[in-house]
Amino acid sequence: MSTEKERENHVYMAKLAEQAERYEEMVEFMKKVAMLNLELTVEERNLLSVGYKNVIGARRASWRIMSSIEQKEESKGNEQNVKLIKGYCQKVEDELTKICHDILTIIDEHLIKSSTSGESTAASNTANSELPSTHPIRLGLALNFSVFYYEIMNSPERACHLAKQAFDEAIAELDSLNEESYKDSTLIMQLLRDNLTLWTSDLPDEGGEEGAKADESKPAEPEFMMEL
Repeated sequence: MSTEKERENHVYMAKLAEQAERYEEMVEFMKKVAMLNLELTVEERNLLSVGYKNVIGARRASWRIMSSIEQKEESKGNEQNVKLIKGYCQKVEDELTKICHDILTIIDEHLIKSSTSGESTAASNTANSELPSTHPIRLGLALNFSVFYYEIMNSPERACHLAKQAFDEAIAELDSLNEESYKDSTLIMQLLRDNLTLWTSDLPDEGGEEGAKADESKPAEPEFMMEL
């Protein structure tokens, strides 16, 4: 089978999996497309990001529900149940970590190397072979990882650091942003700034992270990148 035919088949199956809401398989089909080491089309990039978004989103929702139940059991003094829930939450956290590393590997080992666009060509010429700080994929990853640290790892300081670093670096290079990426990049930068505003208001002035956890209700949920 030719590479182009193989690509066409994988994309078709990914679309079919999306319609059937079988997102784990959708991701696997799009990973096979990425591993062909060909530059992805806009449609293919969207299919890949939609697949990962739903795979991650389902686990984030599960983690939130279990975390809420854990707090209720803890307030009742049911330590045995709390222990069971913590173990289950850890399983979900491990799955999220694996998924995040998975997409990073795909991007680093296949998508960046096979891209021929002006943005990624410029990025490949940099000393560390990374995407430009204003690239929507790089900004989207920073957004998603900062939300991961805030919501899953319970590390608001780390989340704020990642979001602020990505935002500041992008602001410094804003003049070099091309028209093709301008809308996507500035949208993600706005989401980063919104999250920073939310998170810094939740950080305690004193008392460490325990103080931050004292008030479990938040005014809004952190923004999460839907598409890359």
